[in-house]
Amino acid sequence: MKENDITGALIDIFIKVHSQLGPGLFESVYEEVICYELKKRSLTYKRQQEIGVFYDDIKMDIGFRADLIIENKVIVEIKSVELLAPVHHKQLLTYLKLTNKKVGLLVNFNVSLVKDGIVRIVNNY
Repeated sequence: MKENDITGALIDIFIKVHSQLGPGLFESVYEEVICYELKKRSLTYKRQQEIGVFYDDIKMDIGFRADLIIENKVIVEIKSVELLAPVHHKQLLTYLKLTNKKVGLLVNFNVSLVKDGIVRIVNNY
């Protein structure tokens, strides 16, 4: 499955979840329900996946975690905030760079229409 196919399926899932649950819940609630929908669609995922940081070729023991990595290709960062800040975009781009992934979706569920809360971030390596 290609990144565009995965992101298309994810956007469908985000819309379905948001239409049923609405805005304003904890991020962990959306994450749990998204994982349920991923299972129903037989999409593989890793949840709260540690992202290693290497410095001088040494892996540092620090706590970066991606919310979801789908099909080992797309990183999803889930937010439920008033407004996405520039740091949220930078955080996802850093995760993409550290993992050598090409595409990530930043999704804010605390909006009236979830399509307005989805940002696609591309790592140009």
